[in-house]
Amino acid sequence: MTGSTRVEVRRGKNESSSALIRRFSRRAQGLGLVREMRERRYHERSRSKNVDHKRAMISKLRREKYNELVKLGKIDPAARRTKGPKGKKK
Repeated sequence: MTGSTRVEVRRGKNESSSALIRRFSRRAQGLGLVREMRERRYHERSRSKNVDHKRAMISKLRREKYNELVKLGKIDPAARRTKGPKGKKK
């Protein structure tokens, strides 16, 4: 964790614990800690160009093969399965 930020809150004389927690959360939000933690939590690593290119080539080949089978009459494009659970047919 680079560039860590520290939030310190001290309890006042007549301050309740809920007010203390509320003050802490407000200060943490003001510093942008909540947003930063969410970004880190859901961060996805970007794929390399080679991986993206490889996946694109595979899908292109599959599409070409499918279109060729449609032209040959071996596949009926109107009878394509809808996306959903495997094995279940309507």
